[in-house]
Amino acid sequence: DYADGLVRTKLVSALDVAHALARELDLATGLLPPETLWWTRTSTGERLAVWREPRVWTVRLRERYDAPPRRLRLPLPGLVFVSLPARQAPYVFAAKARPKTPDDQLYHAPTYNVFGSGRVCTGSHAFPSDPARVPEEFFRSFFSATGDTARGKSRRHPDDVGALWAELDGERAYPLNDLVPALRVADALTIGG
Repeated sequence: DYADGLVRTKLVSALDVAHALARELDLATGLLPPETLWWTRTSTGERLAVWREPRVWTVRLRERYDAPPRRLRLPLPGLVFVSLPARQAPYVFAAKARPKTPDDQLYHAPTYNVFGSGRVCTGSHAFPSDPARVPEEFFRSFFSATGDTARGKSRRHPDDVGALWAELDGERAYPLNDLVPALRVADALTIGG
């Protein structure tokens, strides 16, 4: 402040400056994909979560590299797919119902190719940058019965989700009481941040 030949200063925080500058920014999401749960923008980029209703999915399970994949028709619970920027691997979680609050529980997706953190093991599959296409692309990829992505996905079969898949093949509904808790929606909002 310059007045009467005197200079007065005031210490402000960097956060105050950032907030003042942010008021000058125009932000818009653009058109969001159907069934979008949330959109987040942080210094590391944008993240978008997409919901898929419970349904029967066709999966291709490769039990051995030198064998043709086995096709299964599996009922799965509702799924939450979280897409990150820069073609990073997406995350997927299961839910008993469409999440509505930050306190809602998300569960481990009862599938192969998903690490304990929820991050998808993409293998050689190229996922699209369009978050709306990630769920269907996840089920177009080959699932692999090898590796460490089979554990901790089922209460009845804690060591191998494949045993659950064998039971569910051809069934119409997923047993929701078999889901294993993973994290809350509030925690999923911070993935990749």
